[in-house]
Amino acid sequence: MGKRGSRSQSQLLNTLTKKQKKHLRDFGEEHPFYDRVSGKEAKPQIYQPSESSDTSGSESEAESEPEQVSGYHRLLATLKNVSEEEEEEEEVEEDSAVDEAEMDDDDGESDVTVEEETAPESAKVWESPPDPEGKGGDGPLGTSQESSEEFTDAKHESLFSLETNFLEEESGGTCSLNASQDPFLQHVNKELKEKEIQAVATNSKTTHQLKWPILGQLVFSSKFQKLETFKPSKDIDLKSLHLQKPLESTWTKTNSQFLSGSPKSSSPFTPLQKELFLIMNSYRDLFYPERTALKNGEEIRHVYCLHVINHVLKANAQVLANNSRRRSQKLGVGDDDDFRDQGLTRPKVLIVVPFREAALRVVQLFISLLEGDSKKKIIVSNKKRFKGEYGSDPEERPPNLKRPEDYEAVFVGNIDDHFRIGVAILQRSIRLYAPFYSSDILIASPLGLRTIIGGEGEKKRDFDFLSSIELLIIDQADIYLMQNWEHVLHLMNHMNLLPLDSHGVDFSRVRMWSLNNWSKYYRQTLLFGALQDAQINSVFNKYCVNLQGQVAVRNVPMTGSISHVLVQLPHVFQRMEAENLASVIDDRFNFFVNKILPQYRDAVMSHTLIYVPSYFDFVRLRNYFKKEELNFTHICEYTPKSGVSRARHFFLQGEKQFLLLTERFHFYKRCCESRIQSFPGFVHSSYPAP
Repeated sequence: MGKRGSRSQSQLLNTLTKKQKKHLRDFGEEHPFYDRVSGKEAKPQIYQPSESSDTSGSESEAESEPEQVSGYHRLLATLKNVSEEEEEEEEVEEDSAVDEAEMDDDDGESDVTVEEETAPESAKVWESPPDPEGKGGDGPLGTSQESSEEFTDAKHESLFSLETNFLEEESGGTCSLNASQDPFLQHVNKELKEKEIQAVATNSKTTHQLKWPILGQLVFSSKFQKLETFKPSKDIDLKSLHLQKPLESTWTKTNSQFLSGSPKSSSPFTPLQKELFLIMNSYRDLFYPERTALKNGEEIRHVYCLHVINHVLKANAQVLANNSRRRSQKLGVGDDDDFRDQGLTRPKVLIVVPFREAALRVVQLFISLLEGDSKKKIIVSNKKRFKGEYGSDPEERPPNLKRPEDYEAVFVGNIDDHFRIGVAILQRSIRLYAPFYSSDILIASPLGLRTIIGGEGEKKRDFDFLSSIELLIIDQADIYLMQNWEHVLHLMNHMNLLPLDSHGVDFSRVRMWSLNNWSKYYRQTLLFGALQDAQINSVFNKYCVNLQGQVAVRNVPMTGSISHVLVQLPHVFQRMEAENLASVIDDRFNFFVNKILPQYRDAVMSHTLIYVPSYFDFVRLRNYFKKEELNFTHICEYTPKSGVSRARHFFLQGEKQFLLLTERFHFYKRCCESRIQSFPGFVHSSYPAP
């Protein structure tokens, strides 16, 4: 009978779906939607109480009749035993069998298509468009509520909570050197006065130029009265940098791939990394416009990840140490100002990267910096899910696709540009997919942040998680010019604003400069790009007001890109005059159609490609060409593949005299380089400002 009963239970268990199993385990009964209703109509039964029944009748009946245990309750007991074993096994992340169990469990909880990674709502699920209240709604493309839900890790909330944990002795609090010399403590403990804040609006920037061996010409600037500059030291010691444990031991191994070329050097940094980290560790704003994917991109990514982990470990160690101090002291003893160690919300670091591949590499560096060559592996929750959603399959790439080296370096791996993920770090553990308000580090693309922040007038929007960002890193800023620069400006306009909700914060632990809405003066911004651009410079000059000052690399280009043109073509630059900045767009268009275009309307100029940086200028030119009935074709980033092939064929065969091409299409596709015979440009940068 025992075997037959267990066999029937196992058969019943196999017939249930994963949703039914979860509901049965949580509520002790099968979901009413899945009730099996027989075709026969049940006859009503009339209950007639006995004459001797009284108030204690129910108790006597319960004592006399044996308890009937249903098959579902026996099945529930089996599921509970299995779930307890699974929870114990899930704590060991290195076990591959556990990873598979977690994936099965995640898939069983919700049959949804995961489009984005994390949500800025503690213990609630974000949807697209953003839903701060956790309610349902259709996405922008008409997707259903289920397909737009995101996965957030809610089961590790207590394990990574800063309020309920304390500092472990073996993890190490501060570094061995004098804590008063720590740049982190000097920065966060420095108190500004009201007069200094008011003077920032009227003070002009004080600048000073220095030349460093590797970075070249640096411009130090500050709106505060005191401007301090420094030069890099020849030798650098890890202990003098006040790195938090275990970074002193793990950094050398993590950075070993860049040190292999110079075995004689004992420095753990490359010359470029050393100078960059000295500026980062001084908590000054930095703009470095010479970051390229081919040469020094990964080298720079390593050094700013070291700075991020060092900052987060120090900030969390300070909170955990104060938790221990408050626990050891009696109630009412001590000053509350001694424990002010955090902001209005938990997120401290925001890293903006263009593609999922960049986010994957950043997280991998975090794991490597915390783990190093230690035999004891750190705990990384949801690691397998993260690799599946942020990794890439090499077989998906077309085998015959040939592109330049710089294109291959930029568009490598998963190039999805709509993502966001929260990362929580507590001592030697990492929690991926943490809710935004339970995260220390946020990694997102401009588009992923834009869908959360929303716009004015939208009911479902949230930007409180940006209120206490202490370290902002914008990497590969030049790529955002090709995506949508408005998203970057929208993000900067919502940085370090007072939150609309308290989000459960303990105001007795919040720093005074954060309560005074002075967080933007304590925020460090690191801006990396591949070129000097007016829009990038504007962001650095307008939104970077760090009290420690700003440092910008201003090297004059010695070799221009025009020297890389192999085909012998005449290069003619046209100068135009404009009355003011407001009329530049119209003046440029009129100058082009009246002065430049007539030179190429001759039949001899049968192959003329017009390269347009702005999509708005492209639309205006396209409409003008249609109105004038010119023989032309056009390609933009929104043109389908069939239209691109047709336009390229007509232009190659000479059937179309003009080809309008947008800069964004050339950036993402690079398929017209070998077909260009004439290259006169309608390029905005060719015309100097009036």
